[in-house]
Amino acid sequence: MKMERLSAVRPRAVALALLAAGATLLAGCASGPEKDVTAGWSPNKLYAEAMDERNAGNFDKAIQYFEKLEGRAAGTPLAQQAQLEKAYAHYKNGEPAQAIATLERFMRLHPASPALDYALYLKGLVNFNDNLGLFGFISQQDLSERDQKAAKDSFEAFRELVERFPDSRYAPDARQRMTYIVNALAQYEVHVARYYYRRGAYLAAINRVQTALQDYRNVPALEEALYLLMKSYEALGMEEQARDARRVLDVNFPNSVFLTRGLQRDSGPWWKLW
Repeated sequence: MKMERLSAVRPRAVALALLAAGATLLAGCASGPEKDVTAGWSPNKLYAEAMDERNAGNFDKAIQYFEKLEGRAAGTPLAQQAQLEKAYAHYKNGEPAQAIATLERFMRLHPASPALDYALYLKGLVNFNDNLGLFGFISQQDLSERDQKAAKDSFEAFRELVERFPDSRYAPDARQRMTYIVNALAQYEVHVARYYYRRGAYLAAINRVQTALQDYRNVPALEEALYLLMKSYEALGMEEQARDARRVLDVNFPNSVFLTRGLQRDSGPWWKLW
């Protein structure tokens, strides 16, 4: 009796399974690959739509459109513009590595482009903003662990811009940012020196100050650097070297505030240079 019931149920179960499988297959065929809504668009329309998406903050969609435009308008100025706009969209989308890679590819493929000054400026700007937090000194991160590579890469891009295209519309801002970066890098060295000094690592502090003095000229951070050099020598009992450091400090900063207040900093942020 049980065998008869099983034999009666099994064909029905098999039929239902086949129907379900067929429905799934039909659904898969119906959906198919996603349709490319841009298929019938002209390059100009594709560019306009990409810019609309970018201006609306839809950077992922804008990047997709710019990539399509690169292929469809290959060999034309519009394709070059698409590459630059894609790099900017990556930058605004918080993707600095992709932005830099796109810009380097652009400069490699189009070394004579009239937009090369902008490409260099944007490359410097991407690295500048990506590394700006390293110079705020408000995150309480160990100063000795901070990486300066992005800042130096930013400086090199701006330097190439102002040397090759001194009359570029982007050159004045690039020069200001170069000044900021130099001051920031010097201040970085001084902050690390102060870090060592306050922990009693006076030789390490002296080495870091000497790096700042050798690598940078006429920057505000050198006032504190010379004071730290003097105090570190004093802490080590090296009186002659301490007097030499004090003499250089007096010559270059005759009214140094560090001689009256020590290492206590004022309340204003050092990085507000413009």
